[in-house]
Amino acid sequence: MKILVLGPGAREHAIVLALLAESADHQIVCAPGNAGVAASGVEVAALDYTDPAAVTPFVTERGFDLVIIGPEAPLVAGVADPLRAAGIAVFGPDQAAAALEGSKAFAKRIMDEANVPTGRAVQVTSVADAAGVLDEFGAPYVVKADGLAAGKGVLVTTDRDAALEHVATWAPKGDVLVEEFLDGQEVSLFFLADGHNVLPLSPAQDYKRIFDGDEGPNTGGMGAYSPLPWVADDFVEEITRDVAIPTVRQLESEGTPFVGLLYCGLIVTSKGVRVIEFNARFGDPETQVVLARMESPLSEYLLATAEGRLADLPAPTFSPDPAVIVVVASEGYPETAATGREITGLAEAEAVAGVHVVHAATERGEDGSWVSTGGRVLGVVARGADFAEARSRAYEAVGHISLEGSQHRTDIAARVVK
Repeated sequence: MKILVLGPGAREHAIVLALLAESADHQIVCAPGNAGVAASGVEVAALDYTDPAAVTPFVTERGFDLVIIGPEAPLVAGVADPLRAAGIAVFGPDQAAAALEGSKAFAKRIMDEANVPTGRAVQVTSVADAAGVLDEFGAPYVVKADGLAAGKGVLVTTDRDAALEHVATWAPKGDVLVEEFLDGQEVSLFFLADGHNVLPLSPAQDYKRIFDGDEGPNTGGMGAYSPLPWVADDFVEEITRDVAIPTVRQLESEGTPFVGLLYCGLIVTSKGVRVIEFNARFGDPETQVVLARMESPLSEYLLATAEGRLADLPAPTFSPDPAVIVVVASEGYPETAATGREITGLAEAEAVAGVHVVHAATERGEDGSWVSTGGRVLGVVARGADFAEARSRAYEAVGHISLEGSQHRTDIAARVVK
């Protein structure tokens, strides 16, 4: 197939690597891609991937068979709509269905309509509105900006003043949700959704806080592992039945069919599983470990999703070998990011058995050196016969990488090894 992958980050690099691992002789282009994608031997193309008016003619002129939209921004901007109208197979929901991620209030309404289990939430428009709701729900306080906020819109705190300040920051830009705090282990579970049917991938768990022990501010994700040996045997079946199918069918009934990747952000509480959030695309960094274990051909499943043919396929299969990813971030992340610093040791890292490195924010210098360009710079992915081996390999590889001032968590997957 001739495949276009839209997006610039590690998630897109992971998708490209999964496509390259197939036996099929695909022609793959990644736009805009990154230096790591280019180093994988895949063409990268300069393109405003968030602009429907730029993407559609590029796709039609190049004659792609399948377009895979990676990040949320182009989905919320409606990049999928004109492509689908032109008869092109697109993996990614239209703008209306992408509101499941683009608007937390919309997602809560869909969950309510579909009887999907989730926490209580109240939409507020001012600090005065929020104060009473915060007092009703009590600490810890959960405050979320309604729209996309580049990972900075969610605050969980025991400090009431900080919660009100967060409302004050985001309320002028749109509605804000105050939500009930839910306590338990978090799970990310992805579903392929073709507008009517769904197929689950393998569960993963990610680590949002910047420091060990889940301390410090939230980030885009500092690591992840898959599978989850501690969930119940019928966990995936339960979420398919109680969350994914009702959500997809509700969207279908409203005339906004969801075609793409339904990301279910879940929490296992003492009262049962609840949905924390939905996303409309592959999660990062969970994608890197889920796809590292996927044995079924990714392109076949994504094309069937785009064409509404999931009922024709069996559930995708996954290796029993665990996978672990450790993210290497720049100094100052997540508040700021020191950039332009040289990265060394990548070849030595990838020489570790079972390891590959995905690039999120790198570029090549004129002399061929690697240089950091953003906050989350690299992801070191390792597989092993068990979690201890996968984790050991990941951290051995991280130890070979040198980036001045870099930071990474040292406790990724530690709890499952114990």
